[in-house]
Amino acid sequence: MEITNNVKKSIVYFTSFRSTPKSKFFNRFKNIFEEMGIKDLANKNNIVGIKTHFGEGDNTTYVHPYYIRKIIELIKPYGWKVFVTDTNTIYAGQRVNAIDHIELALRHGFSFATLGVPVIIADGIRGNDYCEIEIKNSTFYKKVKVASGIANCDALIVVTHLKAHIAAGFGGALKNIGMGCAARPHKFNMHSNLAPKINKKKCAGCGECIKWCPSGAIKVINQKAQIDPNICIGCGECISACPQKCINLAWDETAENLQKKFVETAAGVIKSVNSKIFYINFVNNVTPDCDCISHSDVQIVPDIGVLFSYDPVAIDKASVDLVNQSEGIKGSALDKNFEKGEDKFKALHPNVDWNIQLIYAEKIGIGTNNYELRIIN
Repeated sequence: MEITNNVKKSIVYFTSFRSTPKSKFFNRFKNIFEEMGIKDLANKNNIVGIKTHFGEGDNTTYVHPYYIRKIIELIKPYGWKVFVTDTNTIYAGQRVNAIDHIELALRHGFSFATLGVPVIIADGIRGNDYCEIEIKNSTFYKKVKVASGIANCDALIVVTHLKAHIAAGFGGALKNIGMGCAARPHKFNMHSNLAPKINKKKCAGCGECIKWCPSGAIKVINQKAQIDPNICIGCGECISACPQKCINLAWDETAENLQKKFVETAAGVIKSVNSKIFYINFVNNVTPDCDCISHSDVQIVPDIGVLFSYDPVAIDKASVDLVNQSEGIKGSALDKNFEKGEDKFKALHPNVDWNIQLIYAEKIGIGTNNYELRIIN
C-alpha cells in the first residue's frame, strides 16, 4: 500500500472501459485491487464505508449501483463489515433528510437487495449527527464537522463520478469527501457567510422552523417567519424543517474559498479514519454539472475509464488530465476548447479556477499533484 504523504510521487492505476473475453472489465478491477493491496486497508470485521453519491431526483449519471455491487463482491472475501453511504444536503431537494434520501436512493437502485449490504445516511435523520475533528495547517477551520457515520468507520472506499461543477470547476474525490462527508451544518458554513433567506411569498407562518432553530434566531411576525442574522448560527436546520420549502441558502461564498474549505474538510475526514481511504474515480458520463442537479446533460467527452489511488489529489489531477487530453463532444454544453489538450472545465465554467483545490490540498499535506499513471488494460 502506498500512502502519499510520505512519497514524492503517488501511484494512480487506470483502466479503460474496454472489455473483451480475455480481458473483462471487472476482472481488471480484481487484479488492480490485488496489486494495490486493498485488502490491507482494514482488518477482518472492521467497519468499512463505501462513500458514493446517489444522484438527485431525475439525475441519471451518478455511478451506477451495479458498479458499486461489483466492488462490494470483490471486497467481501476480506471479511469487512461494509455499508454504502452518503450525507444529506443543505438545499431543499430530495436528499435533505435521511427519509427522503433513502427513498431516492431506492428509486435509483441503491438498496440491500441490489447491493447486498445496508444503505446508511451518514449524518443521521436531519443531517446533524457529526464528530468534530481538529485539523492543522488550515486557513478557515480549526475543527470540521464530519458525519458520524463516516468518522466512526475503520476505513473508507470513496467511489466518485468525475464531472464539471459550477463552483469548483470539477468535482472529484476531494469534493466527494470534503463536501460529501460533512454534516449539514458544516456544509452550510462552506457555502455561505449569511443567514438563510426566506421566500415570504411562500411562507405560511406555520412556525415549524422555530421548533428546530437551536439559537432562537427565528420569529413569526405578521404571519411570516423572519431570521435575525445576528443570532443565526448557520446550522441550516430551518431549511430541512420548512414544510413549504421556502427557506434557502444565501450561496454567497466565493469559488476560491469554497474549494479551500472543502479541502480543509477533506483533511478532517482523512484524519478521522487514520488515512485509511482508497479512492476510485469513474471518468465516464462527464457532465457539465454536479450530480446534485435534478437532470443530466449529455457528456462533454467520450467515456475514458476508471482510476484507483490512495491519494485524493493525485487521482483527481490524473482524472482532470485525462479529460483535458480527450477530444470534446460537439453538440454538448462545450462551446469551445474541443481539441485534445484544451481545458474542458475552464470552457464550461470560465470564472472558476479548478486548480485551486489541487494546489491547496497539496499545500496542506493531504496529497500530491505529482503522480505516476499505471495503465492496466
